[in-house]
Amino acid sequence: MGMQVGGGGDEDEVVSAINTTPLVDVMLVLLIIFLITIPVATHTITVKLPMDANQPTRTALDNVVIAVTSKGQAYWGETPLTSYADLESHLEHAAMQKPQPQIQIRGDMAAKYEAVGKVIAACQQAGIIHIDFITEQPHG
Repeated sequence: MGMQVGGGGDEDEVVSAINTTPLVDVMLVLLIIFLITIPVATHTITVKLPMDANQPTRTALDNVVIAVTSKGQAYWGETPLTSYADLESHLEHAAMQKPQPQIQIRGDMAAKYEAVGKVIAACQQAGIIHIDFITEQPHG
């Protein structure tokens, strides 16, 4: 039996085991983050998006241009429309023509969406098939 006096023994040995507690803590935090964010990313409705077809619109003589000013006033060509019923009657007349004219909406950048939305809704109710939006190319 041997006995050592003084320090010694187990205290001078190098510990070769890795402390995995911090690693497990980090992994649990990452797991929680992934469990929270993955459902948000995967719960989307599958739709087939249209391809980019940004082609310049060709202006023909029979095209109808409806302009919406920043104050919400709508114009049929250069004639101001006095009411929503006036717009509907013009659109119903245009919808009966064969071939149907193309409706081009020119909405002012400062116009409220409601004013342009009413024009779109009226086109839909009248049975207009082809509606275009006239925009400007970005400068730059």
